[in-house]
Amino acid sequence: MCYSAPVGKKRFPIYVRPVLNRQVLRLAKQWLPKALIAKLDPFEDYIARFTAAVAAQVSVDERVLDAGAGEGRFRSAFENARYVGVDNTVGDETWDYSRIDTIADLSQIPFRTAAFDHVLCVVVLEHTREPGIVLREFSRVLRPCGAVHMIVPLLWEEHQKPYDYFRFTSHGLEYLLGEAGFEIQRMEPIGGFFWVLARRCVTLLTFFQNGWRKGIFLLLAPVFGLALPVFCYYLDRLDQDKHFTLGFAVTARKKNEV
Repeated sequence: MCYSAPVGKKRFPIYVRPVLNRQVLRLAKQWLPKALIAKLDPFEDYIARFTAAVAAQVSVDERVLDAGAGEGRFRSAFENARYVGVDNTVGDETWDYSRIDTIADLSQIPFRTAAFDHVLCVVVLEHTREPGIVLREFSRVLRPCGAVHMIVPLLWEEHQKPYDYFRFTSHGLEYLLGEAGFEIQRMEPIGGFFWVLARRCVTLLTFFQNGWRKGIFLLLAPVFGLALPVFCYYLDRLDQDKHFTLGFAVTARKKNEV
């Protein structure tokens, strides 16, 4: 995904948010049912369902810009569309950017005005220094009534430093999108208090992965890595207001200028 430090600038060491050991994650995905994995990480499951729903809306040969495409993980979902992935390739030095179509900063997208029908931007806007300018660029490259589909975080830890600049409330998004010439069609919180709590439970385990703490990890993992997250997944139905949320999913359309 695109992290909007100016192209050509010096790279800084990347800080990746605390995550479970890759071997642990691999074993979990190998042995646990997909339905259970979806409940342990509902945010990622939401992203998969969100992008599938967007892809279903896209007509054959419509043009889709994946803004901050990273390794291009959404390309296959838009195989019937005219997909273009753009990224400035500073997100993670371990990622394979070979599938990126264009290397560029999102504040200066190198495509003509009204070139695309849809813009997809998933967990990227927080990594841009000038999100208002980026949204105006999205508006510029979209045809009239074209749509932007975004997922943005709210109650997340800092991650991929130093390219992590913002978090977004619903009203902040409404303001920024309105200023950029968009009209919000749908905005949905991604989980409530208990999904946030479940994410914190899993993150707690990252402090016990190394050295002598591994013994504590083995004791805590069944509770904080499995039982509590699943319990919280279902408890989230109790939170009707969702003032505490992991983030927001937004679809907004470019206003048709008269």
